[in-house]
Amino acid sequence: MPDIVIIGGCGHVGLPLGLAFAKAGKSVVALDIDAQKVAQTNAGRMPFLDRGADELLLEVRKSGRFEATTDAEVIRSAQVVITVIGTPLDEHLNPRLEVYGDLIKKDRSRLVKGQLLIMRSTVYPGTTEHVARTLADRGFEVDVAFCPERVAQGVALEEIHSLPQIVSGVTPRAEQRATELFKLLTDDVIVLPTVGAELTKLYNNAWRYIQFAVANQFYMIANDYGLDFYAIHHAMTEKYPRARGFPKAGFAAGPCLFKDTMQLSTFDANAFFLGHSAMLVNEGLPNYVVRRAAAKYDLRSLTVGILGMTFKPDCDDPRDSLSYKLKKTLAFEAKEVLCADPYLERDWILPAEEVIARSGLLFIGTPHSAYKSLDFRGKPVIDIWNAVPGGMTHL
Repeated sequence: MPDIVIIGGCGHVGLPLGLAFAKAGKSVVALDIDAQKVAQTNAGRMPFLDRGADELLLEVRKSGRFEATTDAEVIRSAQVVITVIGTPLDEHLNPRLEVYGDLIKKDRSRLVKGQLLIMRSTVYPGTTEHVARTLADRGFEVDVAFCPERVAQGVALEEIHSLPQIVSGVTPRAEQRATELFKLLTDDVIVLPTVGAELTKLYNNAWRYIQFAVANQFYMIANDYGLDFYAIHHAMTEKYPRARGFPKAGFAAGPCLFKDTMQLSTFDANAFFLGHSAMLVNEGLPNYVVRRAAAKYDLRSLTVGILGMTFKPDCDDPRDSLSYKLKKTLAFEAKEVLCADPYLERDWILPAEEVIARSGLLFIGTPHSAYKSLDFRGKPVIDIWNAVPGGMTHL
């Protein structure tokens, strides 16, 4: 009988969490619909990169405290059920609130009296209370809590222990049970009302997204006036503590920042104007870069290469990467577009050396650390990240 079942347990959020609880002595089952990931996980191989997870997965598999399955019936036998199903956006950039309704309809028959149900991924504010009411109205006596993840992809296992865990519960008992559970991972637990916890997660991601938008807007302003943004960035931040957290320019992407900013806007009756402005800046950066490049180079006669297709450096996750928007825009403007990424296996992904050899112009789509030592053969490299030696940071 497992102590904990994690729905979506072989993904970037669920699997590191499951490993952490297994390391803490709990018996954990990762429930996932992806049979390939389940088989790979049970074989002791991580389906994605996360620092320290490869060794820990082998350890907890050997101990018998962790396994993965596609059989949802395992939900019935657990004391704690954790779902890492988030709230996606629809084609109109509104949160798909029916996702949790669908989840309740699908899995509620397997919930058992006395269980603790924890929602872990980002949800629209008020979802926790709504789920609790819906279950109670249908006669399910379970405790419902919201304990958001806030980890960075690739270092999730480390940050589960190093960052404070935010805990909320619909009832005092749910709050207490969730607090006791997460204190197995860290003593640093912050308790909030459920909507406060839901907003904390959205605020964190929207704040980060806006910070990137400010940097990207400043980059475009400097570039439009023929100035080097990174010389200004250095002047702003060097030995000046009040600007210490100011980020560099670059593609602000991934499965969370944009999505959660739009969720917050919907919650605020579409009055979150800073969020909308940030979206226009960040999502518009690939088009801006191509437009500036087209003014300087005859793109229609050039084969261009994009180095890096994942959404952030040294990561194997391409979800919502703006390198794909850059590729799409360049495909319309250039003679041919070639792509490289050391962390992705796709039919159209080529080795970086081949992309460099065949291209007349190169773009850094994602600043993987491996690119710092590449030989670009004297070819022009557009590098808005200021990540590689000799790259052009302004156009």
